[in-house]
Amino acid sequence: MKTSAFWIFEILFFIITGANGLSHFPPNFVVVKMNDQTVLTCNTSTNETVVWKFDNDIVERHPYPDNFEQVGQNLIVSDIDTPVLGEYSCWRGDKLLSSTYLLQEDEETQKADSPLTCWAKSYDCKFNCNWTGIEHTVVRLGLGHDCSQGGSLCQWVNSKEQAVDGGFQFEVSHYLSPYAEETTMLEVTAEAIAGLTFLRTTQRFYLRDIIEPDSPQIGNCQEVGDYLNVSIDPPSSWSTPHSFFGLEHEIEYMLKDDGKTGISPSTVIPKKISKLRARSRDALVLSHWSQWTPWKNVKTGVSKLCKCKNKEKYCCPELPPGYLDQCKKKRKNKSNKDIEGNQKSSKRRHLEKTFMSNGM
Repeated sequence: MKTSAFWIFEILFFIITGANGLSHFPPNFVVVKMNDQTVLTCNTSTNETVVWKFDNDIVERHPYPDNFEQVGQNLIVSDIDTPVLGEYSCWRGDKLLSSTYLLQEDEETQKADSPLTCWAKSYDCKFNCNWTGIEHTVVRLGLGHDCSQGGSLCQWVNSKEQAVDGGFQFEVSHYLSPYAEETTMLEVTAEAIAGLTFLRTTQRFYLRDIIEPDSPQIGNCQEVGDYLNVSIDPPSSWSTPHSFFGLEHEIEYMLKDDGKTGISPSTVIPKKISKLRARSRDALVLSHWSQWTPWKNVKTGVSKLCKCKNKEKYCCPELPPGYLDQCKKKRKNKSNKDIEGNQKSSKRRHLEKTFMSNGM
């Protein structure tokens, strides 16, 4: 039965290890379940006597020495719980022979929803993943069966960058051909450490099931009678050729008269609208929709087309060559006329002021 001193030690140990979690995966570590037993081996080729240390102090000085039994060069650790988690090393005199971290399996997180989410912007050779578990200090991903089994041949991928919310972001390369029919699931394994607890979780999915294109690019809004024909181009990150990797689009628009919105699966929409935005998805497998583009104001009518220089903000008809240059000249001429008019007004006020002064 655990004493109150044991529980106090466990709580303090958890606080310390949680605040100073590992920042990398140790070269050697063993993962065990709570209350289990494990055998740690010393990496040496001789039969000479070795000394085992726990966190740089001999195990005999541990507060709970009954949890340890040295048999030859091996160390048996029993009744595993928080106080016996950490780094073990074996020594011959002053020479370090090997070291191993003892970590506890995180059984609770395994039962909960996985913190791992993956998506692909296209059918090209890479996809992205987010790890949202903010309590974990180090996370890595691996692709393939060897990784899901914790095999030594797994090529682990470290985080590309840490997310703003404290999680981790990854970019993973895969081996699938974008032109072949997909018959094999991708198998992605994540390993994560929080304090001295270890979590391994695996997801299996087809690449087509995680496709989510980037937002498309809205081109021109061409007037066709009482309608607008909107040109929409795939995002630059989408697979090519576009004739093979087709996208379908949706356009959301806002009416000028009453501000009501509508959604059209066609690129032909009502003419009398104030703004629009678009999103896309794979037309063949009906993938996840992309994020909506930012709203674009719609400009129609000759008097408003000079504002079409800012294509990021406005959706306009395709303009004749040199049209915007003519707009620039008109603005310059207007500016010159305004300056000339201001100069004449100033001169007239000066003359009036002089005349009044002389009259007095």
